[in-house]
Amino acid sequence: MSTVEQTSAVEQHREPTPFQEKWIRLLRNKGAVVGMGVILLFIVLAIFAPLIAPHDPLEQNISIRKSPPFTESHFLGTDELGRDMLSRLIYGARLSMTIGILSVGISMIGGVAIGVVSGYFGGWLDRIVMRFIDIMLAFPYVLLTIVIVAVLGPSLTNAMIAIDISQLPRYVRLVRASVLAEKESDYVLAERSIGTSDLELMFGSILPNSLAPVIVQATLGVGEAILSSAALSFLGLGAQPPTPEWGLMIASSREFVTSAWWIVTLPGLATLLSVLGFNLFGDGLRDVLDPRLKE
Repeated sequence: MSTVEQTSAVEQHREPTPFQEKWIRLLRNKGAVVGMGVILLFIVLAIFAPLIAPHDPLEQNISIRKSPPFTESHFLGTDELGRDMLSRLIYGARLSMTIGILSVGISMIGGVAIGVVSGYFGGWLDRIVMRFIDIMLAFPYVLLTIVIVAVLGPSLTNAMIAIDISQLPRYVRLVRASVLAEKESDYVLAERSIGTSDLELMFGSILPNSLAPVIVQATLGVGEAILSSAALSFLGLGAQPPTPEWGLMIASSREFVTSAWWIVTLPGLATLLSVLGFNLFGDGLRDVLDPRLKE
């Protein structure tokens, strides 16, 4: 066999990298693939909402109010004020994706930083942080978000802040537990013995090995943040009229549930699909990233 043929044979039998192996396992998970497809669909709708939406989501036309779906000019019908349902759902996706991703992103960054510092240094600092986290976890998640919004005032921005604060304790506890397990590992002791700084150890060595559960929780947390935002808007504590937000759309049209079902049902289905997509994808990531579940 020639040298070129030998090299080709070696390349064909080369083992995949850890990332490639995880990606292949993720693609074999049908639920994760479906969830990923749903997430990508809503993200595309959110990014290109002005180009995709056929009408202005705030434009009213009382003469065609409560038009049924599948008409020539309004594919998903109109609401109680004659606004195009499809356009409002698309712009609602923009709001929901923004709130979900930003809320979880801010919570995750803050929770990771606090958890790493608390778990690494321990002592009195860890006790103070964890007692404060315990107090926050003593409140039910939904109740805590409602209390925070009630204090700050009803608005979409305050709803997002409330979701940020309510999700923060989960990331602190996850990262702290991982750091406590990792900081006594041999590689950490070896790096400490050669004079590696605490900052480098925390964020350069320990944190990358502690991120797997955080990534899974963040993916699931986006769906929960979308659902929480819709719930707050439904209660009048989140988005305010005439914002095209799914929870607010359900709240403002619930009296038409029997006479114009699509006005209530379609925003509910959009919320259901988006949350389901993130949950399916998060479950798939958990199966891939958790070494105990490796086949």
